Amino acid sequence: MENLKLGNFEELVLLLVGVLCDKAYSVTIVEEYKKQTGKSINISAIHTVLYRLEDKGFLESRLGEAGDYRGGKRKRLFSITPYGRKALDELAELREQLRRQIPPLTIATQN
Repeated sequence: MENLKLGNFEELVLLLVGVLCDKAYSVTIVEEYKKQTGKSINISAIHTVLYRLEDKGFLESRLGEAGDYRGGKRKRLFSITPYGRKALDELAELREQLRRQIPPLTIATQN
């Protein structure tokens, strides 16, 4: 596995983009984060991570269509690149490989 340099929060945001598919932009990512974790997060934290992931090649973005509901402002939609998908797959495989190596918990018996 190559050196992916993907932090835990970056991985979580990358996964959320994947879950949202073609509807992934900052607001929907914040909403999905709350739905999945039960916790709130600041939208600026999401913006920071999205652009960092894009710079690293894990995400790509495009501008969506303008709409009246946003005052004509276009959404920046994000999607996972093949490199980003490969990184997620490799990290999941590594985690599962390590989990399988953990010995079963032994239950202490009381006499």
